[in-house]
Amino acid sequence: MIHEQHVWLLWSTAFLLPWTLIYWLFPSQRRVMWRASLLTAPFGLTEPLFVPEYWNPPSLFDLAQRTGFDIESLIFCFAIGGVGVTLYNVINRKRFASMRGADHHSPRHRYHRYALATPFIVFLLLYFLPWNPIYPGIAAMAAGALATMICRPDLTTKTWRGGLLFLIYYIIFLMGLEWTAPGYIDRVWNLDALSGIALFNMPIEELLFAFSFGMYWSSVYEHISWSQLRPAQTAHHHAG
Repeated sequence: MIHEQHVWLLWSTAFLLPWTLIYWLFPSQRRVMWRASLLTAPFGLTEPLFVPEYWNPPSLFDLAQRTGFDIESLIFCFAIGGVGVTLYNVINRKRFASMRGADHHSPRHRYHRYALATPFIVFLLLYFLPWNPIYPGIAAMAAGALATMICRPDLTTKTWRGGLLFLIYYIIFLMGLEWTAPGYIDRVWNLDALSGIALFNMPIEELLFAFSFGMYWSSVYEHISWSQLRPAQTAHHHAG
């Protein structure tokens, strides 16, 4: 039986296993994985917004309970960033390539900066409403994904499929969590403050988080870096 205080650490660290596997097997994705993970890791510092309103996980040195911050959230955010941005690519054998300079001047790209700023604006606008903070988080990422698709229609398919792929990936980890620590979700998530809707004991909010994150993050790198997808040529082709 895993000690309750170590469950969150083991679960967050488990997300590093597929990260490492993708990094090892797909050299063309490595640079992008590092960049994406380093971008998402600081979002672990937003944990005080969600503890204990959304959940209250026992953590190393009781940091989450004493400060709202914890080490596990940094590990978790780092790991899902690298996988979220490359999962679609490795399954569909795609690599990143730079867009032609002429493509930068498409009329839709006038909204490039606004689209990238959308999730942050939406979160700030919705956070102060009287509801659980997970909902503005979900809405912000969904709005960011929608803005991406409007500005970059070529990313529409990847955005939707990226969301579904990451949702499936995340469900596997949630099932593993319940298998290794039975009842952990009931004990740690603040279910009384949520909708009460669950799928196989997984709160719908957690699944919506995974889907909206997968949609937004699967295509965000192309949007930030003016990149597009190309068929993978060889296992050793480096990302553009």
